[in-house]
Amino acid sequence: MQYKLTRRFLMASAIAMTAITASGPLATVVAQDKPVIRMSTPASETDQRSVALATVFGPAIGEFATYQPHYNASLVPQGSELEAIASGDLEMSITSAQELANFLPEFSIFATGYVHRSAQHQVNVFKDPLMDPFKEKVESELGVKLLAVMYLGKRHVNLRFPRSEKNVMAPADLAGVNLRMPGSDAWQFLGRALGANPTPMAFTEIYTALQTGSVDGQDNPLPTVVDAKFYEVTKQVSLTAHLVDLNYVAFSKAVWDKLTPEQQATVQKAAEDAAQSGREGQLKKEDELVAFLKEQGLEVYEPDLNAFRTHVQAQYVGSEFAKAWPEGVLDKINALAD
Repeated sequence: MQYKLTRRFLMASAIAMTAITASGPLATVVAQDKPVIRMSTPASETDQRSVALATVFGPAIGEFATYQPHYNASLVPQGSELEAIASGDLEMSITSAQELANFLPEFSIFATGYVHRSAQHQVNVFKDPLMDPFKEKVESELGVKLLAVMYLGKRHVNLRFPRSEKNVMAPADLAGVNLRMPGSDAWQFLGRALGANPTPMAFTEIYTALQTGSVDGQDNPLPTVVDAKFYEVTKQVSLTAHLVDLNYVAFSKAVWDKLTPEQQATVQKAAEDAAQSGREGQLKKEDELVAFLKEQGLEVYEPDLNAFRTHVQAQYVGSEFAKAWPEGVLDKINALAD
């Protein structure tokens, strides 16, 4: 495992240094009195997370550091950010539980169905002592400090049937439904746990597949349903909220250790304030999209979430995916639900 990580770190370092040399940030670092905090993300400049970090985090640390965001994976390739931070070639990124689980399998618990119930539940879990061993392991093994949790949104079931034909209130109601989901083993497992027949398919094929009936539905957050215009070829959204997705604000531990205690406190608060701002923006957007979808004629409703949660969590317990979970952590997470 150590060889694998070291090899990946070296590869990421070479990639990151090539990008840095080409775009010129090193010259910027040398030329300025204040250190530059480069943030690499695959997200766009208009993404809620990007906006929050640029408008809240950046100005907050402006007295002692320069925040320099790089969007659309333009500095470091997507998926290489953690290695780049660990090898000293990047100061900051946003990372997912799925990405962290590639190195530390126990993080898979935060990327599975119905672990988090809401945006606030994510915050409750992140700030609870149960997270301390997770955070400490990320710091000691990857050299990354997790500062805050950012809300990405809830994934829901979106079907081409009207509710009169398929009223999805519990897992049993998804029996026989061909539900397009991403093709990885983890996503397909979640689809089966929901009660559906998960169908792997490229994202670009979903619209036509829904239009022709090749699949019966798809799962995505509401912004995706609207942006990809899936509402044009579907009739309903059951707000299953089967995955409340998140990112963590990831900061270089080496850079953190060079800051004064006062600067560390400022960086910590800036990350938390940015996460809160992004969270509020995303929640507002989701509320607005519910109204928009109803205006387009879709039936949007909430199923029996307890029935779904109980059924899905029961599928995970004892599965291959749960083997790396520390004992008792799932119960502690459930107890923190708001």
